[in-house]
Amino acid sequence: MSETIEGGCNCGAVRYAITGPALAVAACHCTRCRRQSGSAFSVNLVVKPEAMTVAGDLAVFVDTETSSGQSVLREFCGVCGSPIRSRLNANPHIIAVKAGTADAPDGFAPSIHVWTQSKLAWVEIPAGLPQFAQNAG
Repeated sequence: MSETIEGGCNCGAVRYAITGPALAVAACHCTRCRRQSGSAFSVNLVVKPEAMTVAGDLAVFVDTETSSGQSVLREFCGVCGSPIRSRLNANPHIIAVKAGTADAPDGFAPSIHVWTQSKLAWVEIPAGLPQFAQNAG
């Protein structure tokens, strides 16, 4: 992975930079991430909040439908609606940045799968990759 990861939304109103490599690339299969991504799962770059800088205004949806009871702040471009990142109040030491928003996303294949208890039946996880029924850990 490159030293700096850059990306942004569809319209260009939001741009970001992440200094250093991602801590992990995680595919989340929870219902909420599926709905936010509009896909079978959401691929996220797990990074420390201090590693990411954002230019432009992020709108936020406070998602209170969580297993921990603590909200997830789902941040997106208020102009075009592109989802950018999620901040988990249950774990404020990491953020989940939508890998598909990176300028060069090809190098971000998931290395871990979480919330597989709600995985769609037709999704096949490659053999050997760590997977967790709920959160990792």
